[in-house]
Amino acid sequence: LANTGFLSLCAHGRVTGLAVEAGAALSHVTSVCGGRTLRKGSRCLGVAGEQLSRHLHRLLLESPREPSVLQALTKKALTRLKEQCCYVSLDYEGDLRERGSHRPARFQTPDGHWLTLGKERFCCPEPLFQPELLHHSCPGLHQLAGQSLRMVPDHARRHMLGNIVLSGGSSMFPGFPERMCLELNLLFRGSGIHVEVLANPKRGTAAWAGGSMAASLTSFQHTWMTKGEYQEHGAEYVHTKF
Repeated sequence: LANTGFLSLCAHGRVTGLAVEAGAALSHVTSVCGGRTLRKGSRCLGVAGEQLSRHLHRLLLESPREPSVLQALTKKALTRLKEQCCYVSLDYEGDLRERGSHRPARFQTPDGHWLTLGKERFCCPEPLFQPELLHHSCPGLHQLAGQSLRMVPDHARRHMLGNIVLSGGSSMFPGFPERMCLELNLLFRGSGIHVEVLANPKRGTAAWAGGSMAASLTSFQHTWMTKGEYQEHGAEYVHTKF
């Protein structure tokens, strides 16, 4: 067993850094120092891919389109629509005001109908940065990252700031890395630090890639529970060992 934030860092060749994960069910921010997860620096956000898909569906139903086409959208088709057409805005409020600032996108549903998306394209992922849009009272993912970084000891923070790694399927929206970088630099404005984020093109499955790398290293074999231990003690032994 290993923390997914740590594994995401492993996939980027790091054992120290800040993992910002936007997944399907939850989003996480995890501070890792020398391979050890800092619990005080871990944060969780209840906005992720599944919530964004439902949000997109609601946005489309509110617009003047053919309701029957939208009602017939399956969860799989809605996810594909989100992945193909949506993006993160670098200036959300500005894009809302300026109608011509965003290009529409067309999507063909599995039953052959065509949908045209306008502002829904960038409104869909915005709750990652503004959870209040989904009636969540917690801070946005960038603010949670800022909180996590401030919990890191001073001597480690500067190194951490140079190793901020993005991972998870919901981090794959075009514009997500740029927006995260922009927001973090605004949070640390005046500190003399320029924040950069690492966004590998294959970051959607970074935790799995990192898991395969960590499992192959002898230094991480103490994090395994062997088949023999499982057979002797049962599944509950996981709580004893870890």
